[in-house]
Amino acid sequence: MFKKTYLENGIPVVMEQVKDVRSAALGVWVKVGSRNEPQEKNGISHFLEHMFFKGTQKRSARDIAVDADSIGCDLNAFTSRESTTFYIKVLDEYFDKGIELLSDIFLHSTFPEEDAEKEKGIIKEEIKMVEDTPDDYIHDLFNQTVWGSGGIGQPILGRRETIKSFRREDLVGHTKKHYGTKGIVISCAGNFETERLLDALNHNFSSLGKGAEPVNEKQPLFNSKIKIYSKELSEVHLCLGVEGLPQASKDRYVLFILNTILGGGVSSMLFQEIREKRGLVYSIYSYISSYADTGALAVYAGTGKKKVLQVIELVLKELRGLAETLSGIDVERAKAQIKGNLIFGLESTSGRMQSIARQEIYYGRYYSPSETIKDINSISLAQVKELAENLLSKSEVALTALGPVGENDFKGIMS
Repeated sequence: MFKKTYLENGIPVVMEQVKDVRSAALGVWVKVGSRNEPQEKNGISHFLEHMFFKGTQKRSARDIAVDADSIGCDLNAFTSRESTTFYIKVLDEYFDKGIELLSDIFLHSTFPEEDAEKEKGIIKEEIKMVEDTPDDYIHDLFNQTVWGSGGIGQPILGRRETIKSFRREDLVGHTKKHYGTKGIVISCAGNFETERLLDALNHNFSSLGKGAEPVNEKQPLFNSKIKIYSKELSEVHLCLGVEGLPQASKDRYVLFILNTILGGGVSSMLFQEIREKRGLVYSIYSYISSYADTGALAVYAGTGKKKVLQVIELVLKELRGLAETLSGIDVERAKAQIKGNLIFGLESTSGRMQSIARQEIYYGRYYSPSETIKDINSISLAQVKELAENLLSKSEVALTALGPVGENDFKGIMS
């Protein structure tokens, strides 16, 4: 059963009770991520996410760890390009303690200076780890290619020089500006009592100030260009993509189907044609990146230097020809795959908590699983063909490559 209400200070709370489980998941979602950071402070949202666990006015970092383990909970956080989320998943019998622990971390963290210096070293190692994992790193590079070096194109982890510059006053200033009632959504799913939850949240969050109004940024332009990063690797890692759709687009489920058919599984066209039929790659898939105002539909592939041009040509052929080759059978199979993934994701209280929060942030309303499935079932072959024609057949394609290649290796390839 879904319910939406507001705390006494105006923070929206979305809740979904699931009575036949023994856990509850609670998340505090702040509508600020790497796209909202000035370039000279890139990475501060993610840095702050780490610092919230370094101690509060009444708990040390060790106390937080001990208290979390003492109730057997999953206490964690994550940062994206448009939000920062702090959450706890706990057995229903410890839910009150879980609320108090999460609230203490979120509202009363002290950001000790000595821990900030240690954390800088930890995040620098995290950046190195991503850079040493080219099939991850290529996606950050592709984002920069298509969205530029600021805003939505910035890496979530930040850059070495920005991380180095952070001071405690930067962290405090960022929280005062963005971590107020105007920029927060609280979500909860699982086995809990609504009134007890709201009483606890009202008690704990009453001291929170308004913060700044979230800024509606200018929609970023999609850059269709080629960017090559030469690096001595055994494989060349490729990302090719076109401009996609925003999160709340009326055609979002059509795009899900299109992506699934193109490269969303082992039966997809890209996987079958380029890996299974020709043996040119080990890994190839397509994916969707959607944001509040824009998005991208992209293809990743990793292959040997001698096969790069052939792989790119085949991917482009699949992209350009998809509208013509689509069949009703493809669409129905993709629908079944998407519905399965949807239901599997909602079988955990964490999955439900995340789903209802994202719906509130991006759609401003709740879509039940049955309503979503009905919307997916209603999509026709003609709709998928039309979107394929509009997005893939006519759009300019951006390309990013990372590996033992140079600019000359790609001359004329995208024309």
